[in-house]
Amino acid sequence: MKLLAIPAEALRAMSLNGLRTVLTMLGMIIGVAAVVLMLAIGQGAQNTVNQSIASMGSNLFIVLSGASTSGGLRMGSGSVPTLTFADAQALAQIPAVKFVAPVYPGTAQLAYGANNWSTGVSGTTPEFLDVRNWPLDSGHPFEDSDVRGATRVVLLGQTVAQNLFGDEDPTGKTLRIKNMPFLVIGLLAPKGQSLDGRDQDDTALIPVTTAQRKLFGNQFPGTVRYISVQAKSAEAMEEAEREMNQLLRQRHRLAEGAENDFMVRNLTAAAQTAASSAQAMSFMLGAIASISLLVGGIGIMNIMLVSVTERTREIGIRMAIGARRRDILLQFLLEALMICVAGGLAGVLLGVGGAWAVASFADMAVEVSLSAILLSFAFAAATGVFFGFYPAQRAAGLKPVEALRYE
Repeated sequence: MKLLAIPAEALRAMSLNGLRTVLTMLGMIIGVAAVVLMLAIGQGAQNTVNQSIASMGSNLFIVLSGASTSGGLRMGSGSVPTLTFADAQALAQIPAVKFVAPVYPGTAQLAYGANNWSTGVSGTTPEFLDVRNWPLDSGHPFEDSDVRGATRVVLLGQTVAQNLFGDEDPTGKTLRIKNMPFLVIGLLAPKGQSLDGRDQDDTALIPVTTAQRKLFGNQFPGTVRYISVQAKSAEAMEEAEREMNQLLRQRHRLAEGAENDFMVRNLTAAAQTAASSAQAMSFMLGAIASISLLVGGIGIMNIMLVSVTERTREIGIRMAIGARRRDILLQFLLEALMICVAGGLAGVLLGVGGAWAVASFADMAVEVSLSAILLSFAFAAATGVFFGFYPAQRAAGLKPVEALRYE
């Protein structure tokens, strides 16, 4: 049998049992489509988490005020104002620390013309934009002189700007916060959602002294609610955390063995845990979907064994007229491979279409990567070779005389 005639013979044999071929192929189609779709969903979830982590900034800590106990009731972190602006300035002197930004947050009603919007307003320092890696779309950040003078200037997040100004650039315009005029000096670049689903763009930033003295008031002058800290590098985070704890204990005059009246949280570690969970979910979804390919491969092996039994006499005739065992082996192996490849192509198209449907109608983040498509297709081809080899070997191992006598 000539080598070029083998694919034609395989196609002819498959076409003679078209319905059975399609049904056999269906298992592979579903398996490949499931793998492509599940990997797309898993990759989309992982990318969403990674984007949220990137929007937070890198190498981040947050230092919270301490907890309190009153009448036997224990309150959470931040219930006692133990952190001060001076603490933030001291933390900035630690060698392992790159940027420090104290924050004094609150909620206020913003108004511009006939539009108004309630949002979180955070009093902070210019370094806050460095800590959060937060650039501006337009305008300029406030400066240290604005903090010293408690000026009424504000940076707006995208959500606030959209609700107050629409598509108009708010930079240079004056709005009112709690009926006090504030000059908009800049528009923050979009950040999107945080890991907990909060809209990071629904915010406004003002100088911390303005928040303390003019907007929200401060029962304990000089105190802040929390301090955002960025370490110089990922390697320096452990050293930075240790030195921050030591420095704050000294500044707050805490006796040895006394509990901290503050809390240092490693936000980057928490974010990396979330990223690891998303990656594990992606692998798990792919592994579950791969079971469908395994089931499809077993189905192909069963059908090929049935085909060998039905075509035993044909195999005997081919051998009698000169076909070699390797020709018979190659033909049946090629049939299994062609079924898997055709099913793989159809499965890829179905999986991509399913991913598009999920993204369009379920409002989920999905990403179909070329690597996932190639992996699914290669796995389909490997399945064809693996599960098709035994039936093909069984066909090639038939003895011509016994095959000719088979009824």
